[in-house]
Amino acid sequence: MTPRRSVRAFLPTPVPRATVAGLLEEARRAPSGGNLQPGRFHALAGAALADLSAALRRAIADGRPQVSQYSYFPEPMPPELKARQRAAGYALYAALGIARRDLAGRRAQFDRNYDFFGAPVGIVVSIDRRHGKGGFMDLGMAIHALLDAAHRAGLHSCGIGALAHYGDLVASEIGLGAEEIVVCGIALGHGDMAHPVNGVRTERAPLDDYAVLRGFTDPASG
Repeated sequence: MTPRRSVRAFLPTPVPRATVAGLLEEARRAPSGGNLQPGRFHALAGAALADLSAALRRAIADGRPQVSQYSYFPEPMPPELKARQRAAGYALYAALGIARRDLAGRRAQFDRNYDFFGAPVGIVVSIDRRHGKGGFMDLGMAIHALLDAAHRAGLHSCGIGALAHYGDLVASEIGLGAEEIVVCGIALGHGDMAHPVNGVRTERAPLDDYAVLRGFTDPASG
């Protein structure tokens, strides 16, 4: 099977509730310190998903201030990481024919995050704010387990960190308790693989940039 990747355009084909439930059960099998199993997954489809997207669209149109409930990116962003972020963004906009100076076009594409890129299922991921940083790490493993399970099931997905920009609004719309904060969203469904946005490939850093291997007696290969 080909490696999974982020998909940002979807077909309207529904995903059965039982399929989504099965994926979430696989995600929960991810390891966690002390078996605390941090994080919750709120899967929305149909009217529930449409209502959330509509509320987010209204907030953007009304100029509602963004609320950061936790720090996602480094502040300030180191130059080498900023370069990676820009390269990914330029590749995405280039595939869509959006020029670098077309700020309106770039804004419109970014706002597709809040429509879950047209996916039939949108998942809001939350965590109890009382968890430490390790809880976020464990939740990340559960998210990866979910994305991998979806890929193995023949589905496509995309993480949506931008959902946390309006975490307070999302929390209100889906009825989260005061202790829960929104971490991210996930778009899930059957990808429209003919859409140009899904032809984008982001590069990964070479092994020597992020890994150290010591003590091995067999020769290096590849």
